[in-house]
Amino acid sequence: MTSLLIKNACIVDGTLPEPTAPQQIAIEDGRIREVAPEVAFDADETLDLGGLTVMPGLIDCHVHTIATTANLGQNAALPSSLVAAKSSKIMKDMLMRGFTTVRDLGGADRGLQQAVEQGYFTGPRLVICGKALSQTGGHTDYRGPYDNRDVSWYAQALGTLGRICDGKPELMRAARQELKGGAQFLKVMADGGVSSPSDPVGYLVFSVEELTALVEIANGFGTYVSAHLYDDAAIVRALDCGITCIEHGNLIGDATIERVAREGAFVVPTNITYDLLARRGEEFGLPPESVAKVADVREAGLERVVKLHEAGVTMGYGSDLLGGMHSEQSGEFPLRGRYIPADAVIRSATVDAAKVLRMEGEVGTIVAGAYADLIAVEGNPLENLDLLTGQGAHMPLIMQGGRAIKKAATL
Repeated sequence: MTSLLIKNACIVDGTLPEPTAPQQIAIEDGRIREVAPEVAFDADETLDLGGLTVMPGLIDCHVHTIATTANLGQNAALPSSLVAAKSSKIMKDMLMRGFTTVRDLGGADRGLQQAVEQGYFTGPRLVICGKALSQTGGHTDYRGPYDNRDVSWYAQALGTLGRICDGKPELMRAARQELKGGAQFLKVMADGGVSSPSDPVGYLVFSVEELTALVEIANGFGTYVSAHLYDDAAIVRALDCGITCIEHGNLIGDATIERVAREGAFVVPTNITYDLLARRGEEFGLPPESVAKVADVREAGLERVVKLHEAGVTMGYGSDLLGGMHSEQSGEFPLRGRYIPADAVIRSATVDAAKVLRMEGEVGTIVAGAYADLIAVEGNPLENLDLLTGQGAHMPLIMQGGRAIKKAATL
């Protein structure tokens, strides 16, 4: 692989309230070799990014790359080959928005991950949990109250976000199967959800014994459990069981926020999805009973982001979009920016996101040893977060692993 020296890089990664002074970035074999005001480096190519803001490649900590429609019951029934084809487009569009790494919270498998790694699909670096672990009548059981058809096939279909497993032995077996299949962490549905028909928010699903066993398995594999959670009681219960990453967290209480900050757990809010679902859910194919649930969590989630920020909780950037809503992935930036400072919003998609992924020093940062994932932005996102929206329109350069995925002719 050729080497590259980038000059005049004013860096924004969310750790400072202003861009850095111009830096030079030496890149070799897909990784950053050195960052300094002056670098002694004999590069094959030199690129001057003066006048632009240079950022680490963005990270979305909560996506569903296989969610080709907001009606997840319909999505589950699609042929896996068709889901894979549609997912390739979804992932390419994510990369072209500047998201060079994403964490899939249910659905993507090792095969989809390898398709990206081996260059068959163009997309972000995928961090996967395999299928999310759910239970009869819980989140990702899309059958409805009068449908008792067997859903053992959920575990094999690419279009399903989760699999159904009831009881401790079945849950433990499912967890081990996902880890054997390449899952890098485990995802559990520890509360009710919006997109499934039979589980109200606040539904305390898996037992304490089951959740504790799941955490033990994850820890034994050297990884962690992330949980779908809204209600405060469900969040407290999950923390008690050793779960360390809270997805959504819209109804988390003040005392629990303080506990999360104290214990160093992570929260990944996903407010853009509720904003869109409330306004256009039916248009995107969300069933009416699911649209009705959105109001319960929408406004509370935005108010909680302020509390989480004030308490010093590490938050990851999350979008959690489905089907036709994927195009609004970057909308979480200006949405959060109405409530918390811009540097904190950016940090949630860079260095803090890397902490959520357990990939500190590898992604979300521009330091020696990290992947050479970079984006160049026209203007200063610290002053205008809308520069990170527009399907990458304000990004003349998007680089992943030292390779320019997008490079304007003017560079």
